Amino acid sequence: GGKSPDIVFSDANLDRAVPGAAMGVFNNSGQICSAGTRIFVQRDIQEEFVARMVDYTKTIKVGDPFDTKSQLGPLISARQLERVMGYMSIGRDEGARLAAGGNRLGGELAGGYFVAPTIFSNVDNGMRIAREEIFGPVASVIPFDTVDEALRLANQTEYGLGGAVWTSNVGTMMKAMHGIQAGKMWINCYGLADPAVGFSGTKQSGYGMKGGAQHI
Repeated sequence: GGKSPDIVFSDANLDRAVPGAAMGVFNNSGQICSAGTRIFVQRDIQEEFVARMVDYTKTIKVGDPFDTKSQLGPLISARQLERVMGYMSIGRDEGARLAAGGNRLGGELAGGYFVAPTIFSNVDNGMRIAREEIFGPVASVIPFDTVDEALRLANQTEYGLGGAVWTSNVGTMMKAMHGIQAGKMWINCYGLADPAVGFSGTKQSGYGMKGGAQHI
């Protein structure tokens, strides 16, 4: 599993970074081992980024996975629902600001394990919601100031499966690509996969590899 870092610099194209980072967390209702649940955002754009991400979550259609109009389905089980809701309570207790979601969905979805796409902002990298695997649609937005600080925070985890960087600066891209301890990195996108490219991890995410020419 992982708490993959998704780093958004102030020179990023937010029209792409906001939905890209959001779905890097919310895709498959967050039940993806490489989900970019720790979104590091440069401090001078943090408020704008969070506001735009909140607006984006309002456009996501949560519903029956057999309905072609649905973009997000339910969590896998009642046990996982309890776990995810528990972490939402932990996040509030730790002092993170709940910007969106944080609740189980009712109405026509009350009979399923549906939760709203959730965003916590002003998260500290030491909080449990930032350190521990939630495996649900819960994003932690963590502010940073400099490239070096972003890389240091990104690597403060026992996991190392994936990661991404959003920037228009080639130098920043290269420094981040070489500086983040992860098995797979994306630039100005998140989660795209090619079976011709191997997928592996580092640290506690470092068991084995799949894909790539050597594993066909």
